[in-house]
Amino acid sequence: MAIKILLVEDEEKIARFTELELVHEGYEVGKAADGRSGLEMAESGKYDLCLLDIMLPGLSGLEVLRRLRKTSQMPVIMLTARDAVMDKVSGLDMGADDYITKPFAIEELLARIRVALKKSALTESAAPRKEETLLTCGRLCLDTARHTVFYGETAVDLTKREFLLLQTLLENKSIVMSRDTLLERVWGYDYMGETNVVDVYVYYLRNKIDDVFGEKIIHTVRGIGYVIKD
Repeated sequence: MAIKILLVEDEEKIARFTELELVHEGYEVGKAADGRSGLEMAESGKYDLCLLDIMLPGLSGLEVLRRLRKTSQMPVIMLTARDAVMDKVSGLDMGADDYITKPFAIEELLARIRVALKKSALTESAAPRKEETLLTCGRLCLDTARHTVFYGETAVDLTKREFLLLQTLLENKSIVMSRDTLLERVWGYDYMGETNVVDVYVYYLRNKIDDVFGEKIIHTVRGIGYVIKD
């Protein structure tokens, strides 16, 4: 069965060119030219991956992504003509799996699609045993099966990327994780964004956990990286 890709892009020439290349590679392609139609198609459950432009009529790509992430973890790669760091961070922060800046080489897009699909397949096949779903450190508890985080009885609201970073640190509790290792495991080995993104997301986690509850969970090991330890 062919992999189905949803392309949400309002620029007709780009959409047509990308569709032809994807079909040539053996993918089935559905298209939408505005945010509302794209969201409806994305929520149908018929697609394996979404290529989502940021600048769309109706609903912006970021708003489509925000709404989609309430019901689906389908891989999403953002397509954007913007090159500002904050636009990219916003997309990743809302749950995008990757982004690529237009104009792009089709070979790079195809490579990023393969990586995103591979990660999605690995996530779906790695069903943890019941006793492995809970990761803890003191009063902090992360449930990988339910995708929730609690500090004591209080829920901690994390983005997808923050959750993955915290999960990775908890899975390697008491082991110092270098920034390069975290970058590879949480963002992917082909990540081409800002190199200080790990530090930025550790800062986000500390704001939501350490600063709120008054307990230092994530420790910095100067010159190396980060570690969680009881």
